[in-house]
Amino acid sequence: MEKPLEVEVLAYAPTAFYHCTHCEVAWSETGRMQRVHEEQLESSLPADLLHEYQAISDWVREIFRVHCDRVVVKVIDAASIEGFYKSLKYGIHRFPAVVVNGRARFIGSNSLTSASNKIADLLTAQVAN
Repeated sequence: MEKPLEVEVLAYAPTAFYHCTHCEVAWSETGRMQRVHEEQLESSLPADLLHEYQAISDWVREIFRVHCDRVVVKVIDAASIEGFYKSLKYGIHRFPAVVVNGRARFIGSNSLTSASNKIADLLTAQVAN
């Protein structure tokens, strides 16, 4: 079996902060923490970025539906330290961005179809070899 194709998605992602596992369990018993986390996720991004993140999420689900375990997708929050590092590494200045196999870069929501086509082409080439 071939090594799965690596796909990295850099995007602004909703964020919620959690306590340690023990504290989360204790707080969840009060019934309040679930609502706090929901509220954090709802307010963590402006509406346009939340809509964009939903489109990316739908795209990732479709990639898995079509290619199953032949791809590994890693979604990286562009505002995180890792996101900052990856944006420097790949020379990305706008988000969302998709990087396929550490080489092919696709910038912007409108390039998701091009990224899908590149993934399909690379996977077809893997089978042919």
